[in-house]
Amino acid sequence: MNTLRVATYNIHKGVQGLGPVRRLEIHNLQQAVAQLNADIVCLQEVRGFNRKMQRHFTHWPADGQAQVLAPAGYEAIYRTNAVTRHGEHGNALLSRWPVLGHGHHDVSDHRFEQRGLLHVTVQVSERPVHVVVVHLGLIHASRERQVQAVGRFIEREVPPGAPLIVAGDFNDWGVRLHRPMADFGLHTFEDVRLPTYPARLPLLHLDRIYARGLRLVHAHVPHGRAWQRMSDHLPLVAELALP
Repeated sequence: MNTLRVATYNIHKGVQGLGPVRRLEIHNLQQAVAQLNADIVCLQEVRGFNRKMQRHFTHWPADGQAQVLAPAGYEAIYRTNAVTRHGEHGNALLSRWPVLGHGHHDVSDHRFEQRGLLHVTVQVSERPVHVVVVHLGLIHASRERQVQAVGRFIEREVPPGAPLIVAGDFNDWGVRLHRPMADFGLHTFEDVRLPTYPARLPLLHLDRIYARGLRLVHAHVPHGRAWQRMSDHLPLVAELALP
């Protein structure tokens, strides 16, 4: 195994549209995630459960969305970031490789946004690879503080020489987080424009895959009408070379 295929995707809680024209997309997303053929899939805005949506949609799945989206043979790890009146949602990771361990860390910056990171260690070809799934806040100052919190977590929980991936929705439309991420040894495709939002007319590069101890080989964003309908974000897929 010389390369690792990693995807990150904000699935918008598996539902698109507003009011009476809302439509359930989770079953289409199930097929789409499988088509990505990624070894590791990092997901944001994943619902564990939602009683209101369950009553509204006849075909609302009985299991949590992470379990529904996991292709056959993959392990699904989900942890809650936000608890709402009708349910909860958070980050998830789907792995083709065995999961060695996982944990969650709260990086909420203020009471109006509940944010967290999901840390999963997977065994890839006899070596542990650490993956941190993030969904940062809507305010730039919050994102800066959250990056520092992510960095402190990494320094505490990830061995310095271990391969590390940090992926997710950074909400960073001004590419202002590259430098603080680089301070922790994390780099992405800085010179390649890979807009993922909004899905119908992608202009902003909100979704990122950063790596340390792995070589960045290639990245792309799938396009097409089907992808535009399933979420307000498009997925980002990257090939990373193992040391």
